[in-house]
Amino acid sequence: MRQGMIYGNFGDEDELFFEIELMVGNGLKMQVEALFDTGFSWWLAINNQDLEALDWIYVEQQTMLTAQGDAEFDIYLGKVRINREDFHIPVYMAQGLTEVLLGR
Repeated sequence: MRQGMIYGNFGDEDELFFEIELMVGNGLKMQVEALFDTGFSWWLAINNQDLEALDWIYVEQQTMLTAQGDAEFDIYLGKVRINREDFHIPVYMAQGLTEVLLGR
């Protein structure tokens, strides 16, 4: 397998999903399917209901334009594993997200 290659699968409506792992503060890993969102310019966005289990560090709040208009996002420093490689990235948390979004 080539380094840097990430594999995904297509959903029922031809959306592209990738399996990633969210690294919990105590060292545990939570495997999730992330929807590749070409309209999202950042790394990762998740519903804030999942935050408590992750134990990540709060950074700041930011207003962002979404397809539904302006939305408030809390930004946390998160750790994820993609294709067996760990990354410390800003993660955008908001209410109402139905999918974990992997940005471009």
